[in-house]
Amino acid sequence: MIRIKKILYPTDFSTYSNQAYFHAIALAEKHNASLTVLFVYNPDITTTPGSQGDEAADRRYWQGQLEQIRPVDTRIPVTHVLLQGDPASEIVRYGRDAAVDLIVMGTHGRTGVERLLMGSVAERVLRDAPCSVLVVKMPRRQPVTTHGDVAVAATN
Repeated sequence: MIRIKKILYPTDFSTYSNQAYFHAIALAEKHNASLTVLFVYNPDITTTPGSQGDEAADRRYWQGQLEQIRPVDTRIPVTHVLLQGDPASEIVRYGRDAAVDLIVMGTHGRTGVERLLMGSVAERVLRDAPCSVLVVKMPRRQPVTTHGDVAVAATN
């Protein structure tokens, strides 16, 4: 029997990540698992909308975005974590330190020269993670948008 009690869902807020979110939620519901939603901020590669070059303000913006991601099912315990650094390294380190059972993440599906030049966060996590990793691809014929829609529960 597979024991899944802690699920880590790293996001970059892309449509690719949003697709993985639905898998993470379904698995959390099925296994009565907790969900950690993680974003790795890297000021060298992360573009913050409306940024004035204030790194602290940019981090506050991303923390706010991160905390909006909540399952509609309020029985799923959720933790939000904002880290800074290299995305793949930080995801793997957090997974190890928090003893997560499963990492559920999306992939951009880059191939060829683009993958060679940019690298693949998902591939590096797959290779180095201390636990199982579910990499979710976009379904074929799924239109890719710049801003994905994720179901969130409003909190007051």
